[in-house]
Amino acid sequence: MPLEPGAILGQYSITAQIDEARTSNPIEKEINMRRIVFALIIGLSFSGVASAQDDPAPPCGPAGHLPSELSGNVAADSRCFELRMYTAEPARDGKGGIDNLHQRFREGEVALFEKHGAEVIAVWQRLDNPNTLVWMLAYRDRAHRDEVFAAFRADPEWTALRGKYEVPLDAETFMMSASDYSALK
Repeated sequence: MPLEPGAILGQYSITAQIDEARTSNPIEKEINMRRIVFALIIGLSFSGVASAQDDPAPPCGPAGHLPSELSGNVAADSRCFELRMYTAEPARDGKGGIDNLHQRFREGEVALFEKHGAEVIAVWQRLDNPNTLVWMLAYRDRAHRDEVFAAFRADPEWTALRGKYEVPLDAETFMMSASDYSALK
């Protein structure tokens, strides 16, 4: 959210601080510029926290479960699809790394998701980034997805499996619904 001149951040207005920064004394100018930067950082930090808390989870699933601006090309019988990409940090001393991540999936992560109601559509190895595992899951709708994840996270088998194969990673997640002409729904 861009800030307009005159926006209020704490007890200082941006306009007043900019006016103060126009002084000819270089030390005062430096102090005033630091105040402006500090006020902007604080203001933007709070606006980010507020918007992150207000943002609902991304929707997915049948057209009837979506807001009208998202449902126009979505199938009425679409499931909620989730594409997840895990990029593993390189292995260190035999721990972590993409091979351990694949082993964790082989030994139980896929089965645990299926146990809790998800359908694992596929698991892929990215060839352009060999430290990245990509997988797709399907659920009835977004509420079902949230139920599956809650049960998965609470499962003691997951805790044990994660402890056995600790793999630091970065995750990207994409929530999707099938188009009304897609073969996979």
